[in-house]
Amino acid sequence: MANNAYIHRLKLAIEGLHRCTAEHVASAPVHEVFNGKTVWKGEVEVFKLEKHPRAKRCFAWSHPEGSVDKGERLVTVLEIPPVRSPETAVRAHVVKEVKDSYSG
Repeated sequence: MANNAYIHRLKLAIEGLHRCTAEHVASAPVHEVFNGKTVWKGEVEVFKLEKHPRAKRCFAWSHPEGSVDKGERLVTVLEIPPVRSPETAVRAHVVKEVKDSYSG
């Protein structure tokens, strides 16, 4: 289970980015594998949203950022199809990161 400070940082990020109210409801372990190799493994925090025009839930987590992993990058993914679960949120984010690495 994630600590309260971490959950609070994710909650503030969701509320700031998506202009709604977020309430933490669960932590979900996710292990995403592609071609037999782990591409992401960790806990995804699930938040219930209120006053968002399109989504009822948001999935959020963080990972180290930068070449020496000194920073923290917060990731938030709204539950808007095709995203329907913590697993599909991670999958969508991984695909976006790969696409961004090729276009940058």
